[in-house]
Amino acid sequence: MVKDLIRRALEEDVGSGDVTTLSVVPESSRGRAVILSRGHYVVSGLDVAAAVFATVDPSLQCRCLCTDGDGVKPDQPLMTLEGGIRGILTGERTALNFMQRMTGIASRTREFSDKVKPYGTRILDTRKTTPTLRILEKYAVSCGGGTNHRMGLYDMVLIKDNHRRLWQAAGISNLQGAVAAAREKFPGIPVEVEVESEAELRDALRAAPEWIMLDNMEPVRMRECVSICAGRAKLEASGGVTLATVESIAATGVDAISIGGLTHSSPAADLSLELD
Repeated sequence: MVKDLIRRALEEDVGSGDVTTLSVVPESSRGRAVILSRGHYVVSGLDVAAAVFATVDPSLQCRCLCTDGDGVKPDQPLMTLEGGIRGILTGERTALNFMQRMTGIASRTREFSDKVKPYGTRILDTRKTTPTLRILEKYAVSCGGGTNHRMGLYDMVLIKDNHRRLWQAAGISNLQGAVAAAREKFPGIPVEVEVESEAELRDALRAAPEWIMLDNMEPVRMRECVSICAGRAKLEASGGVTLATVESIAATGVDAISIGGLTHSSPAADLSLELD
């Protein structure tokens, strides 16, 4: 899957050829380049960047100077490249695009993870990802200390408000039947139910799902829900979580906090490639 992403990204950028490099850089030119961090980050995407250069020119010698998940500082070298200059310049932007996006996500995830570490709370990602890039963005979350939630619509049942309304419109008002129907249809797949009140939580607990999502609740209500649940299901807090609020949410005792902003709003890292 990643190789296919790289192939399509290069087709998008290079097209029929890197006309600038082919015009002004002799084919015989050889040299060395380094990818540098321009800030304090948690690096992610080194192997993806290396694969980009290997796809452009398999003869390039690529050496990673750190590991995905490592903290890096300004002007720290992350990777060196040696070989044909044409291949280095042609692969530069695609490699950096992947790596800057992934490093930005990993760095933002680490900020959230560090905030909740004293409470043992997990930081979860969501499906709010860039289309076709989900596998890379979720990998970046894991590099930053986060935990991957469901990968798609196929590996976990998540009964949300719209699903509940449609279920109730069919003439069945309780969640227990919905959870039972999901387990009958897809045995072995975990089930999560979204709730918006303590009453809905009690209803969901009767269905005994593996997870219950507390949607857009204030911390005081989350704490009450933790007490009501008493460990009978894993509790996930969701909705409008920020760096300023995540610690108070973790302090309520929930098991995990999901944050869509990890993948849809993290700023790209500032990385650069310099020819030596």
